[in-house]
Amino acid sequence: MTTQVNSLSKQILRQEILGANRPSNYLWAVISAIGGIGFLLAGLSSYFHQNFLIVSDTSTLSFIPQGLALSFYGIAGTSVSLYLFLTIIWDLGGGYNEFNKKTNTVKIFRSGYPGKNRRIEIEYPLEDIQCIRAEIKEGLNPKRVLYLRIKKRRDLPLTRVGQPISISELENQGAELARFLQVPLEGL
Repeated sequence: MTTQVNSLSKQILRQEILGANRPSNYLWAVISAIGGIGFLLAGLSSYFHQNFLIVSDTSTLSFIPQGLALSFYGIAGTSVSLYLFLTIIWDLGGGYNEFNKKTNTVKIFRSGYPGKNRRIEIEYPLEDIQCIRAEIKEGLNPKRVLYLRIKKRRDLPLTRVGQPISISELENQGAELARFLQVPLEGL
């Protein structure tokens, strides 16, 4: 997680959450676009018996089954890249956590898919916060997440989904947040 504290004063703590707008998503979107377009052009070359590629000549392949398979992979790869580019543009999962002692509220904001529920905003009074909980699971699929435990509610995740943050960064963020809210930090 690359949470950044934008405004730290005695009254407001705001943490920016990085969503889908990360370098790894750009890399995979470009790679799948290049591969998808290449496979699609190879399939079309075999269908029209004309070379549409610069790097090789696939116009001599028979369309059924090779050209058809290449076209299918091209459409699939191009679709994946389109999906990745759209998630980057929409910045899915991006937002902020704001803890405001002036208004006595905690506000969690995230961006979702376009539509009626594009903006996900959750707001609770600070008195309802019981603790900050850290969850650490190591292994093949590591998980390092901070949760906000609220009275009579589900725990709300405060960290972004994706690459797990380092344990030291998780500890620092959890301790800073627990200190600011004057609640206990559990799970460490």
